[in-house]
Amino acid sequence: MTIDISPAVRAAFAPTGVLRASINLGNPILANTGADGAPGGVSVDLARELAALLDLPLELVVFDAAGKSVEAVAGGQADFGFFAIDPERGADIAFTAPYVLIEGYYLVRDHSPITGNAQVDDAANRVVVGKGSAYDLYLTRELGRAAIVRSPTSPTVVEVFLEQGAEVAAGVKQQLEADAARHGGLRLLDQRFMVIQQAMGLPKVRGAQAAQVLHDFVERMKASGFVEAALAHHGVKGASVAPAA
Repeated sequence: MTIDISPAVRAAFAPTGVLRASINLGNPILANTGADGAPGGVSVDLARELAALLDLPLELVVFDAAGKSVEAVAGGQADFGFFAIDPERGADIAFTAPYVLIEGYYLVRDHSPITGNAQVDDAANRVVVGKGSAYDLYLTRELGRAAIVRSPTSPTVVEVFLEQGAEVAAGVKQQLEADAARHGGLRLLDQRFMVIQQAMGLPKVRGAQAAQVLHDFVERMKASGFVEAALAHHGVKGASVAPAA
């Protein structure tokens, strides 16, 4: 796949002359901090590839929560980012097709009477989610009876769940599994409640040409095997490469 980069497209992507990538460390499957303190992961690998394609210097703008990362791109403090596709976010951000699919699960205590997803939406239940995460946006729309409790970030969901004695925690399957193993006495329900479509996105005001280039870039990264190789290199379990658009 050939991707033509015109001066106009390059300027649309990086009006400051530096390509600023919004990196969300609140999704540890795709981004994290390495032993040297520098951000790394699949998102960072893709950001570097995009900067190379555009022949632009790259700056990583790091956030600890999805909501902050989205706001930075929507508000022009960053030029592009890595987000779960959601209609609310789509008001200001032009999304590509997804490059990775991630499962969302519920977690409860071992002694909880909740054994299936259908039992979660009950007035007796409080469901803890990361503030501004895709799970927060989705469950805010879908849950009609259960109360939603928002932790500051997705990695702190189980901590808040335990501190407040809530009934359910919701989030990335792998994060919940790791927390359950660390704390003990916790279990995941046996069925996912949603699949996150993780995509790249940039502000809609950057124009259709830039959005098309980003779309084509994601399709190239999937088709070439780059995304699959990045998942394997970083030891990511439970996430799969999204099909071609």
